[in-house]
Amino acid sequence: MIREDFHVHTTFCDGEDRAEAVVQAAIAMGMTRLGFSGHSHTPCDESYCMSVAGTSAYTSEIAALREKYRQRLVICCGIEQDYFADLPAGGYDYVIGSVHYLKIGGDYVPVDESPEIFQQAAQKYFGGDFYAMAELYYRQEADVVGRTHADLIGHFDLIGKFNEGGRFFDESHPRYVRAATEALDALLETGRPFEINSGAVSRGWRTTPYPSPPLLKRIAAKGGRVVLSSDSHRAATLCCKFDECERLCASLGLKPERFRLRR
Repeated sequence: MIREDFHVHTTFCDGEDRAEAVVQAAIAMGMTRLGFSGHSHTPCDESYCMSVAGTSAYTSEIAALREKYRQRLVICCGIEQDYFADLPAGGYDYVIGSVHYLKIGGDYVPVDESPEIFQQAAQKYFGGDFYAMAELYYRQEADVVGRTHADLIGHFDLIGKFNEGGRFFDESHPRYVRAATEALDALLETGRPFEINSGAVSRGWRTTPYPSPPLLKRIAAKGGRVVLSSDSHRAATLCCKFDECERLCASLGLKPERFRLRR
């Protein structure tokens, strides 16, 4: 099993454990590389992300931990750069580019906060048309690399977080397939890898990782690249379900690669 994880959150944002506790857990697991990826500051919603001051404290703390544990673990300092982040993503070892919100007029609507908020947003802004909601999401997602300068494409189909079993929409519907496929193909052109993200599985929302198997199948057919990540918010979920993710990849003809840092 792959023993490295680059999508990891701590108490600097919405994670439950301090960074050093995560490092110690990674060492205990026999991990080879660990990358922290705090949520970038988003002025539209500061409830979950790093503050401006906290971002500076975060980079300092990870640098100190890198030095302290350098003989036991390779520690990297990354950022999960949101589509609507207001701070540049310079100076990090890597950048994960993600879309968490839909911009509708002057409102920023989260797609991954709760099933209730997701359903309310569809009713309020789209008249209950979940496909129109997905189309807007994927229009933004198609430009996530250009917007965030990402090295890794985060949870591509996050819009489906609460849609296990087709709860809100049919992921085989032509409108959904067209929107997702157009965004996927645009991002494949960038050459950036997609993360296979097990975060919604570990939190009980999905039974398969992002992207969904049909989308992974297209990534494989188009020669795309993938990297495993847990989107861990607790030390206990580092490398969560990586063995299952590797088996899924093998069944689709994909081979997860070692993540290439920008520095």
